[in-house]
Amino acid sequence: MARKDVLIGLLATPTASAAAPPRAQKGAIGAVSRSIADLKARSVIELDPDLIEAGGLQDRLESDAMDDSALARSIGEYGQQVPVLVRPHPDHDGRYQIVYGRRRVLAMRALGQPVKALVRDLDDRALVLAQGQENTARRDLSFIEKVNFARQLQDAGYDRKVICDALSVDKTLASRMLSVAGRLSPALIEAIGAAPSVGRDRWLALADLVEAGGDAVAAAVGDTSDARFQAVWDHLTAKLDATKPEAGALPRPAPHVPPRVVLADGGAPLAEATLGATTMTLKLRLAQTAGFEDWLLDNLPALLRDWQNGKSDA
Repeated sequence: MARKDVLIGLLATPTASAAAPPRAQKGAIGAVSRSIADLKARSVIELDPDLIEAGGLQDRLESDAMDDSALARSIGEYGQQVPVLVRPHPDHDGRYQIVYGRRRVLAMRALGQPVKALVRDLDDRALVLAQGQENTARRDLSFIEKVNFARQLQDAGYDRKVICDALSVDKTLASRMLSVAGRLSPALIEAIGAAPSVGRDRWLALADLVEAGGDAVAAAVGDTSDARFQAVWDHLTAKLDATKPEAGALPRPAPHVPPRVVLADGGAPLAEATLGATTMTLKLRLAQTAGFEDWLLDNLPALLRDWQNGKSDA
């Protein structure tokens, strides 16, 4: 009788309603039960799109109504070919959170049709990793949208390794992404939008312009995100040009501040800090730090916060 029940469970068609989790079993019966659970986890089921809520982090900076309509028409004509990924809602039984496939869920909701979905039991860390890796594989996400995703991961408290794994990038590129995210305000990034034709180098250059000339949210005007990026670029460039000395005028030399050398406990040079008018450049001797540089980058916000709290308590 037990074998018959197992086979019925194996052959049953998956439904949207989740069954109560079975008690842990050992031995052969436990192995069969785990195999059935794995099989169901790989099964595509149909869900009411109204039971699916937002989840994870924001990956897109803007939506394109024409693209969304085109996707809905295509699915309406040919059906949903690729399932979405969801997880059971951590707070509401019978509901789900989207991991990836938001546009497909919206299209199926507009069509009044059930959504084909894979259901995975994912914690928050596994969710953002899955979402980030799916985003990395998609060619339609722009550089700044990936930067914005990295910023959200950092703000949520994830360390540099999770950010690298989620975006499938090395530490160098992750640092550049977070450098852009740290120098461009979220308001400016959202005002400009995805800017799909603008690559990494121009965003890094824009971050330099913002650092020198100040934020320029009000200058982000244009019919497209690419046009808004160019408008901000032109505004900041003109602002900096206006501060340059007139032709023939001798520029005032910047005061020379010698770099400050930091020594390790044994007396070997550890770091060199150069103070400018608005920034400080810190150069670490990587042969002496042995991974400390990664820890410093990950913990810099917390160190600043502790220092500020110490000042307020003094």
